[in-house]
Amino acid sequence: MAPITQSRNLLRTCPLCEAVCGLEITLDPDDHVTSVRGDRSDPFSKGFICPKGASFGHLDEDQDRVTDPLIRDRATGAWRTVTWDEAFDYIAERFPAVVAEHGTQSAAAYLGNPNAHTVAGTLYVPALLRALGTKNIYSASTADQMPKQVASGLMFGDPLTVPVPDLDRTDYLLMLGANPLESNGSLCTAPDFPGRLKALRGRGGRFVVVDPRVTRTAKLADEHLFIRPGSDAYLLFGIVHTLFAEQLTDLRVEVTGLDELRTAAATFDPETVAARTGVPASTVVRLARELAAAPTAAVYARIGTCTAEFGTITQWLVDAINALTGNLDSPGGAMFATAAAGGIPRTKPFRAGRWTSRVRGLPEAMGELPVATLADEITTPGEGQIRALVTVAGNPVLSAPSGARLDEAFAQLEFMVSVDRYVNETTRHADVILPPPRPTQSPHYDFALLQFAVRNYTRYSRPLVPLGDRPSEPAVLARLAAALTGRPHDGSDGIDPLTAVDELVIAGMLHKAGFPERRGDLIGENSTEQRIDLMLRLGPYGEWNGGTLNLRVLLDNPHGIDLGPLQPRLPGALRTASGRVDLAPQPLLDDVARMRARLADAAPEIVLIGRRQLRSNNSWMHNISTLVSGSNRCTLHINPADVERLGLGDEAVVKSAAGTLTVPLEPTEAIMPGVVSLPHGWGHADSAQTVARTHAGVNANVLTDDSVVDTPSGNAVFNGVPVTLTPA
Repeated sequence: MAPITQSRNLLRTCPLCEAVCGLEITLDPDDHVTSVRGDRSDPFSKGFICPKGASFGHLDEDQDRVTDPLIRDRATGAWRTVTWDEAFDYIAERFPAVVAEHGTQSAAAYLGNPNAHTVAGTLYVPALLRALGTKNIYSASTADQMPKQVASGLMFGDPLTVPVPDLDRTDYLLMLGANPLESNGSLCTAPDFPGRLKALRGRGGRFVVVDPRVTRTAKLADEHLFIRPGSDAYLLFGIVHTLFAEQLTDLRVEVTGLDELRTAAATFDPETVAARTGVPASTVVRLARELAAAPTAAVYARIGTCTAEFGTITQWLVDAINALTGNLDSPGGAMFATAAAGGIPRTKPFRAGRWTSRVRGLPEAMGELPVATLADEITTPGEGQIRALVTVAGNPVLSAPSGARLDEAFAQLEFMVSVDRYVNETTRHADVILPPPRPTQSPHYDFALLQFAVRNYTRYSRPLVPLGDRPSEPAVLARLAAALTGRPHDGSDGIDPLTAVDELVIAGMLHKAGFPERRGDLIGENSTEQRIDLMLRLGPYGEWNGGTLNLRVLLDNPHGIDLGPLQPRLPGALRTASGRVDLAPQPLLDDVARMRARLADAAPEIVLIGRRQLRSNNSWMHNISTLVSGSNRCTLHINPADVERLGLGDEAVVKSAAGTLTVPLEPTEAIMPGVVSLPHGWGHADSAQTVARTHAGVNANVLTDDSVVDTPSGNAVFNGVPVTLTPA
């Protein structure tokens, strides 16, 4: 075959945030990315692109990325490059020995945010966790969205049945603690979120933002309301109270728990919640009336409300209001996407707390324990103490609460393996680093994110660049799963680990679906693609269910396929025991008493909240020179009145119950008095990453306290953290 001597334009989905935008990527003859632009033929994103997507090539070929396996010398801390066989041999020698000495529960895994953006993270991490056989599973979910998933699980029976605002058809949108003009949307997959919000207003709709800051999103809204951090649940209860008191409810779905919800809301009248939230009682009443009167309406709340003390109650009340106003599962309201590659649906109702953490007794949710207690489990002696850890992407030293404690805890581990592209603040503690391929060398399908899309859509991207002589990310995870248990990882026993994983999963899915004889019908260049083909065929649009969608159709439509607007899915999507929406789950009613007791507490003088930036997606994009510029800076936003009142200069010492930082100040009227804000994921002073080290910033999670969590979900609390400020 003649070598390629000219550039070519190729298509793929951007893997860098939740917006799933289509990209058109130009590669030179040496497979280097020379330009990136939005795919104008993608029916969902229609050419939209943000600075992260435009920097895809810089991330793909970051000079500091790890390209070959590394083993760390514990005596000197020095890294040496090894072959893949050497790396897996070393893991197979050391990891099983630790587990054999201390027991299965001495092993743990942490899964970072990038896993939601990869095929390998969805399809092959489960095999890795099964190989570990431990209940000590942690992820970024409990530093992010677990309250939403627990609330959805309790209300709808499935934590992945998450309502999203039907943005393109709604007449009224109430948004709390979300900033999609910076984040591009979260648990609400909507490429060109800004354009969709402008279209909402353009067609005469109304858009209201509730946030302690005047964010870029708030500036686009019809109305912005300041609210004291962590008090969103009180505001929503005030709206629920008003809907009942003024007989404004209009239920259009079958529910249980209506009377119990009415009783729970009785004490949260508008005057009472106004004192807690800072939102006037008259405004609380007006919001309830506007939601009830709008032809269609949706309430949407995101990370600012999830990462608060009453995050799960907040997410419950969001969808309770959507139901009470007749807008749940209704066009223009809050609806459920129909993902094309859904696999086998859940059959039993969701429940949390099937087991608890060893040290603090925090509840399990979705098979994992809160990351807020990971340091406890490593540093507290006794049976089940974590001695060996596997991390797959992520950087919890910077992204989890009490990051300094985690940094110290990881140094105590007997053995640690990281699947990661960087030596970062977390993986520097690893004994072995196994790097995944470049993004251009990997396939892409958004299994997780298309479950939360505002329009039904599907798209598959094959790798743009050959792997060469290195393994794929699925092969890395499959070999790692074998090595962790001491089994042959190199196929020397005649069994290829990757093929074994795929064949086991395919056989199981075919058997459950009642099509065991159809194995030969699956298409794809490899077993990974055949699994995707099977999931499409078993999905709601698949040919085995009377439809026409399979992998061949996606390959023939590389720009993606529009599967139409969201459609009503209830009661079919419900997995609750009653077969109806549960408006009053008992675990959440139990937590209302704790929330009610907080009404008597005096508000702290100053509290800390986080901040999202358009050019940043947690810590793993801080080594890209094109993204650490402009407004993407690690400064403390503070109201000028607070600067003057506290006698502060250009810097301040910020102190919390967990730690102390010295931070440069950025005074702005955009943040309410009594609130300060630091962005998430910085603190790279000692980093091996050259760009990140130059733009180090400070780690906000030195200030957050891992002893404070949202009770029902165990989610970490990053917003509403009491702090004091003194001159530096």
